[in-house]
Amino acid sequence: MASKKGDLDAMLRTARDAARVLALAKGIEKNQTLRLLAGAIRDQKDEILVANRGDYQRALARGRSAAFLDRLKLDQQRIEAMALSVEQVASLADPVGEVIAGWRRPNGLEITQVRVPIGVIAVIYESRPNVTIDAACLSIKAGNAVVLRGGSDALATNRLLADLVVRSLASGGLPAGAAAFVDDVDRDAIQVLKKRSDLIDLIIPRGGPELKRALEGATVPILPHFDGVCHVYVDRAADLDMARQVCVNAKCSRPGVCNAMESLLVHSAVAEPFLSMLGEQLTARGVEIRGCERTRRIIPRAIPATEQDWDAEYLDLILAVRVVDSLDEAIAFIARHGSGLADAIITDSFAAAERFSAEVDSATVYVNASTRFTDGFEFGFGAETGISTNRLHARGPMGLRELTTYKYIVRGNGQVRG
Repeated sequence: MASKKGDLDAMLRTARDAARVLALAKGIEKNQTLRLLAGAIRDQKDEILVANRGDYQRALARGRSAAFLDRLKLDQQRIEAMALSVEQVASLADPVGEVIAGWRRPNGLEITQVRVPIGVIAVIYESRPNVTIDAACLSIKAGNAVVLRGGSDALATNRLLADLVVRSLASGGLPAGAAAFVDDVDRDAIQVLKKRSDLIDLIIPRGGPELKRALEGATVPILPHFDGVCHVYVDRAADLDMARQVCVNAKCSRPGVCNAMESLLVHSAVAEPFLSMLGEQLTARGVEIRGCERTRRIIPRAIPATEQDWDAEYLDLILAVRVVDSLDEAIAFIARHGSGLADAIITDSFAAAERFSAEVDSATVYVNASTRFTDGFEFGFGAETGISTNRLHARGPMGLRELTTYKYIVRGNGQVRG
C-alpha cells in the first residue's frame, strides 16, 4: 500500500514486475488464487461489515445523499454477492493465450493473433467498495497487475478488501505485488498516476465530473466509465403494463447506479393513459418527476423540467419525463442528450424495435427490458471493471476479454522480404 509519492513510485514498479510474472501464470494458478479470495471474503465478512459501518457513519455525517450511501453500504447479501462473482470469474475460460484468428500467407508464413494481458491497469473509483473486488479478480484472471485507488468515503472497507486480495495472491503462489492499493485519498495521487505511462498501461476511471476533470491531461490511455444518462422510450405500440414494470424497475430498483433510467420518453398517442398510471406509482415510491409542459398537464404535481434536466445524471429518485410525437423524435432526443451507456424501447412493433436498435448509438440497446441489466454479472462476465461508453478497444460492461489486448505471432522457415 502506498500513501506517499516515493511509496507510490515503488509500488508501481513492483506492479510492473509482477505483471510480467502474472502474464505467464497458468489458468489453474489464477483460479486457485480467486477461490482463495472468495473464501477469504466469506471468512472475513464480520470484519468487512465493521469496517464498512465505520465508513458509512462517516459518510452519513458528511451529509452524503441517500443514493451515495446506498452505493457505499455493504450487508451480508452484498458481501456474498462479491464472493460469488469471484467464483464465477474463476469458472470462466481463461482469455490469455486464446487464438483469435490464424492464417497462412502465400510465402508460407503462418500468422496467429493471440490474446495477451494489457499489463498494469489502474482503476480509480469512488464510493462502491465492491469495485475493489471486481477489478482485482478480473485483472488477475486476465493476467494483469492492478492498482486500486478508491475514494475517501470507502477507505477502511477498500483497505481491508485490497489486503484480502494481496494475501490471496501470496497464498496462491502468485506475486503479491500484482495487486496494489493506493492508501492516499488526496487528488495529488491521481495526478501522479495519470502521468506514469512508463509504468501504467491503462486507467479505468469510475466516477463523476470531478474525477473526469482530475484526469484531464493524462498521458496514460483512459478507458472511461463516467456518465450514465439512460433513457426508456415508451412507443405508441407498447404493452403499457410491461412498460410500467420496466420503468419502475429502471428508475427505482437502485436509483444511485449508472444504469438507472434518468429520462423517460413517451409517445403522445399513449401518454395520457400511461403517465396517469405510472405517475401515481412513481410518486408512491418517492420519485420526483420533472416534466415537459405536456407531461405536467397529465401529472400536475410534476415540477417543470429545465433544459439542464434533459442532460442530468441524477443518481437519485428524480426522473425527467418528456412526451414526443414520433420514434424519430425519440431517437433524435437520445442522440442529443444521451451518454451512450444504455437506452431502451418498449414496443410490440418489430419495425420500431429494429429501427431503434439500429439507430440508437449506445453501448447497450434494449428492446422490452430494463436498462438495469447493463452489468457485467448480468451479462455473464462474473463481474466488471466498469461500463465503457468509449468506441475504441472496449464498449459496454468490461469483463475479461476487455482487459486483454493481442499480439501477432509469425512463424516461418527462413523467409526474407524481397
